[in-house]
Amino acid sequence: MLQVIRHFLKLESASGILLVTAAILAMIAANSPLAWLYDSLITIPFEIRLGEVGIDKPLLLWINDGLMALFFLLVGLELKREIVCGQISSLRKAALPLAGAVGGMLIPALIYVWINWGDAVAMQGWAIPAATDIAFALAILALLGDRVPASLRILLVSVAIFDDIGAIVIIALFYTSGLSNMALIAAAACLLALFFMNRRGVLEKTPYLLVGLVMWVAVLKSGVHATLAGVVLAMFIPYRAPDGESSPLEELEHDLDSGVAYFILPLFAFANAGVTLKGVSLDFLLHPVPLGVAAGLFFGKQLGVFGFCWLSVKVGLAKLPEDLSWGSVYGASLLCGIGFTMSLFLASLAFETSGVNLLFDERLGIIAGSLISGLAGYFILRAVLPTKAAVP
Repeated sequence: MLQVIRHFLKLESASGILLVTAAILAMIAANSPLAWLYDSLITIPFEIRLGEVGIDKPLLLWINDGLMALFFLLVGLELKREIVCGQISSLRKAALPLAGAVGGMLIPALIYVWINWGDAVAMQGWAIPAATDIAFALAILALLGDRVPASLRILLVSVAIFDDIGAIVIIALFYTSGLSNMALIAAAACLLALFFMNRRGVLEKTPYLLVGLVMWVAVLKSGVHATLAGVVLAMFIPYRAPDGESSPLEELEHDLDSGVAYFILPLFAFANAGVTLKGVSLDFLLHPVPLGVAAGLFFGKQLGVFGFCWLSVKVGLAKLPEDLSWGSVYGASLLCGIGFTMSLFLASLAFETSGVNLLFDERLGIIAGSLISGLAGYFILRAVLPTKAAVP
């Protein structure tokens, strides 16, 4: 049994399979006699207090605000590594995926806004279809095996990286409220401490993580979404180390990778994907909120990513890799319409303070749009990719 589990965890698609499984289990639980237990579990209160400072939240928000901060820490570490020496370390390398990411965020958001124009509450969800779930997308790409050129995987990952940067900026600018000056001052003091340690050449990870924990509490209390603390912390973790010593950034990235992929993201999916389907009809999907999300993910992503990539090549701003065809780029553009994890996260931010329960609507659109995009992307790539990709 242990050997079977180890073999499964080595699969490139394992994290995506776990995400799908967790989402399906959540929907089964929410639509079974155990629905009361599911609801009770994710809303159970949990409090941590130290003197006058305390955090009291239901389990759902501990997952969304706490554990997801570790996910964003990992995202931040990956971003820094790619900026320093990876696929976005130069403008020439970054031009094609940057163009695709810009289009892949702009067009889905415009489609959602067009469908929901005039509804002030629904308009808060404009960013939901702009997200890409790279874990799901890579899991589907892995199903095609060695037929996938390395440059196609790099393109998809790079688009997702810029997509993550865009999501981080959106969260910082549009999903913050009720700012606390004292908490912001405390967060700023943590930033100074991180900067000082980085400039002094501190290579031990523990001091960074302790200061990061304090910063997370301060950001949580400040009104800025707490997950941003993870991204900020990542920017101060040293990437380079003296000869013979391992990089603190790469060590921490390695330490977090399995826990995030195999525990945090599936747990997040389970806690957020429990959509009740009782009494659901086609009219529910045609409501402007789920319709805008689904249309943004399916139509907006493929039009935005593919269209902007094509345009950037035609005007000479970017170059299409020699082993890629426009058909494979189109298939990858469809996979970018899988927004599941990040879309659910942005949806929780968009409507958690609206006073109107739209969570059902948006999740239905996210699931429908992501499912159609994933299936379409898989079958397009299966049709256009050669039987076996040429070895570069």
